[in-house]
Amino acid sequence: MAELSGTGRTDRVVVVGAGLAGAQCAAVLRRDGWQGRITLVGEEPHAPYDRPPLSKDVLLGRTDSTALDLDFGQLDVELLTGRRATGLTPGGPGGPGAAGTLHTDAGDVRYDALLIATGSEPRVLPGAERAHLLHTLDDALALRALLRPGLRLVLVGAGWIGAEVATAARAAGCEVTVVEAGPAPVPGALPTEVGRAMAAWYAGAGIELRCGTGVAAVEPGAVLLADGSRLPADEVVVGIGARPATGWLAGTGVALDAAGAVLVDERLRTTVPGVLAAGDCVGYPSARSGTRLTVQHWDHALQSGEAAAATLLGSDAPPYDPVQYFWSEQFGRMVQYAGRHAADDELLWRGSPDDADWSVLWLRDGVLRALLAVDRPRDLTQGRRLVERGAVLDRARAADPAVPLKSALAG
Repeated sequence: MAELSGTGRTDRVVVVGAGLAGAQCAAVLRRDGWQGRITLVGEEPHAPYDRPPLSKDVLLGRTDSTALDLDFGQLDVELLTGRRATGLTPGGPGGPGAAGTLHTDAGDVRYDALLIATGSEPRVLPGAERAHLLHTLDDALALRALLRPGLRLVLVGAGWIGAEVATAARAAGCEVTVVEAGPAPVPGALPTEVGRAMAAWYAGAGIELRCGTGVAAVEPGAVLLADGSRLPADEVVVGIGARPATGWLAGTGVALDAAGAVLVDERLRTTVPGVLAAGDCVGYPSARSGTRLTVQHWDHALQSGEAAAATLLGSDAPPYDPVQYFWSEQFGRMVQYAGRHAADDELLWRGSPDDADWSVLWLRDGVLRALLAVDRPRDLTQGRRLVERGAVLDRARAADPAVPLKSALAG
């Protein structure tokens, strides 16, 4: 059992990973009445902060800090920064008091219950040791210091982060080229026809986009592509996705899937008693999607952190299975997505990608499964509720951007 008594100061919850999921769990535990000790352990030297603004506000120079609006002293949460997790020794049977040990590079930390929230780490490109990554606050500040008018910047990867970094680099006056191995931007996450509609945004921003070719090597002053062409580059940034930061769990008994995500049940409990997991590093069962999901977005981190706290407190919360949501600000547009689509779902355009704003819907037997909204916040708000309800839409009305989605129900 992960639930603790919370009746005294001896029961200790340790949260390893001081990102949004971990910080949210700690804050909700206190808000909802947990009286025991709470220790939050983070690898970075900074107090917990938000990551989405790194590729937006920090790179654009609007702020130097994205610290979460939480007073850990007031919350009576012990914050241990600059400590990297190296392993854990599970506690014995018997529930509260059967303490386990979190091992870190700065010493051991005993726990009665443990939340794993170590997030994700960026994928690296072989042969690109000279390239920059954007994952931490320090990464963002270092990259911002490099951006200047006339700088020749090559970005590898036309995903969400790549588009946001490209936006900021152009605003700084850089000459930007984006290289994408897939056939269009955001491959894998979106169908090629939708990605191609977004490709025009790069040209409109004065950015060269090269799709369908990979990177062979990053050389001094250049990037060699797989097709043999060479791009001049003063700096290179790689943004080709992330993977769960769970290598430190090897040999601990915590089960991982093939991609390294922590396997949890519908209450975010791992295979080790007293140990939960939340955030980017989790693979959770989704009845809504009919499969296990690993989600690396802000909303999931926030909600799963709160759900983990509910499990620790023994509350009668429903199984963790929210409608996925994320957003991206790129090229002067707000792009929002809710739900989860499959490759064989019916794709329905709501407006034209040539318009200033448009949406895409994914239907399965008429049921709205997901939507992507470009500068159409009302579509997103209404569509997210319809996905939650499993609403069946009238295709003709749903395809008409003048009809509110909530008014496009079938029947």
